[in-house]
Amino acid sequence: MKVGLGLYPHLMTQENYRFARQAGATHIVAHLPGLSKRGQRPVPPEQVWTYEELRDMKAAMAAEGVEMAATENFEPEHWYDVLLDGPQRDAQMEGLKTIIRNMGRAGIPVMGYNFSFAGVWGRARGPWARGGAISVGYLEDQAPPQDPIPNGMIWNTVYDPQAPEGNIGRVTQEQLWDRFERFLKDLVPVAEEANVRLALHPDDPPLPELRGTARLVWKPEIYQRVLDLVPSHHNAAEFCQGTVAEMTGEMDVYQAIDTYAAQQKIAYVHLRNVKGTVPNYYEMFIDDGDVDMVRALRLYKKHNFDGVLIPDHTPGLECAAPWHAGMAYALGWMRCAIQMIEREG
Repeated sequence: MKVGLGLYPHLMTQENYRFARQAGATHIVAHLPGLSKRGQRPVPPEQVWTYEELRDMKAAMAAEGVEMAATENFEPEHWYDVLLDGPQRDAQMEGLKTIIRNMGRAGIPVMGYNFSFAGVWGRARGPWARGGAISVGYLEDQAPPQDPIPNGMIWNTVYDPQAPEGNIGRVTQEQLWDRFERFLKDLVPVAEEANVRLALHPDDPPLPELRGTARLVWKPEIYQRVLDLVPSHHNAAEFCQGTVAEMTGEMDVYQAIDTYAAQQKIAYVHLRNVKGTVPNYYEMFIDDGDVDMVRALRLYKKHNFDGVLIPDHTPGLECAAPWHAGMAYALGWMRCAIQMIEREG
């Protein structure tokens, strides 16, 4: 098991690569959407990531002693019609294939993604973690109204400000799974050739429907349908343990880890702890939630999981650098727990 750190565009700096290494991480998971809109990428967001960009990003991390383990999420502009089954669908699929080929050429082994319309939505913030630390959660009575998704928007991002008035309408489970199956059948063969694993994130919040659109993996057992749809080592799970713990279903979080780790279907892990399940839950410090994290780590070890685990979120600590302090705490705990478990034999 390897310890990594996830970084959003505004955190992708040489200083934070050094911070990651100093805090004990050996790998970085880079969440790339937003680079163009933040001015960190001098091209329109619809332009797919080039081999040179990915190569240079990986080299910048390597210069500070950390390895680029994965990228997370396509830009909405890269694939909105793949999701919506619109007129640019086939052209955008060719762009996604180019990204995967460029990743393979650059030696970046995993592409994490979330096949949904509403994306991560409805989070609230409050002093819910230990000692009143600020954390995020989902509270049914505090969630905003589930208005339909406007035209020109996907994943809470406006990709076309000139889109006509109206909304994308209802998307049924049947439509969602049909589009997803076509996506996998088009992209998995390319991922196999490029040796890049496609890793699906479950839905957060894990509700069956959001803003009039169906959700894909909102119970742990639904992951099996995803993996069986196109059987391949390169069709895998971006296993967000926190989101899975928030779910209700036939499996609990331990059964889900045991099941999918045994199949070698977990590409990498978002390791965080939570309190409660949908529709009311909070994200907690890694050692202070409903999940026995040592038990969870032992299950990964049981199945010889050798991928990367990252603390994707953590409550902030009360200091001048809340995010850095929270991540350093989580990384330190993870390193200690993993070393203990690996010494158990």
